[in-house]
Amino acid sequence: MKLALSRLHYPVHALGPGARIGIWLQGCSIQCPGCISADTWAKERGWTTVEIVMATVAPWLAQADGVTISGGEPFDQPEALRTLLVRLRASTPGDILVYSGYPWEALAGHLDACAGLIDALISDPFEARAPQTLALRGSDNQRLHCLTPLGEARFRAYERPLEAADRQLDVLFDEDGTVWMAGIPHRGDMQRLSTLLSVGGHTASTTEARPLSKRQHS
Repeated sequence: MKLALSRLHYPVHALGPGARIGIWLQGCSIQCPGCISADTWAKERGWTTVEIVMATVAPWLAQADGVTISGGEPFDQPEALRTLLVRLRASTPGDILVYSGYPWEALAGHLDACAGLIDALISDPFEARAPQTLALRGSDNQRLHCLTPLGEARFRAYERPLEAADRQLDVLFDEDGTVWMAGIPHRGDMQRLSTLLSVGGHTASTTEARPLSKRQHS
């Protein structure tokens, strides 16, 4: 099964409980203004297969506490996503968290097809003008849904305001030497990082999408 992939990484600690496998899918039709991962929007790139993804994450599955799937927009690839979820569910006792920019109400059919495969879902588009006071979410309009008993046990505790411990980002290194961060930055964090790095003669940049005056988005 073909799947468009942005990146894989382990361990990730900023996107759910414990040490997690992070799977970022490629391609997003929602394209929220202010998104800091606009590099994951483009379609028709990053093609691989579910089989290759599973072979890559296989060494991590026994020790990972869970898997977080984000993007991009995972539900823009519903068949590949379901195939991946089936394989993951059969391969790890850990929980599976999925992020989607679609409203919960628009995902009903997809969630029926994925019943029992997703333990927790965070739904709804990122809203740059909305407050950001809730754990695991980029904006307060986003909703946390615990879909299984495992999801209830592991994620219900995140239905709370942000705490100091939530203010973390994982610094990750790709094989080509690229350094990037995973997690949900808080408002102003990237600007503060850029300022700190500039003191040492370094630069930091994001792929943040800036809203256009006539942009159409969901």
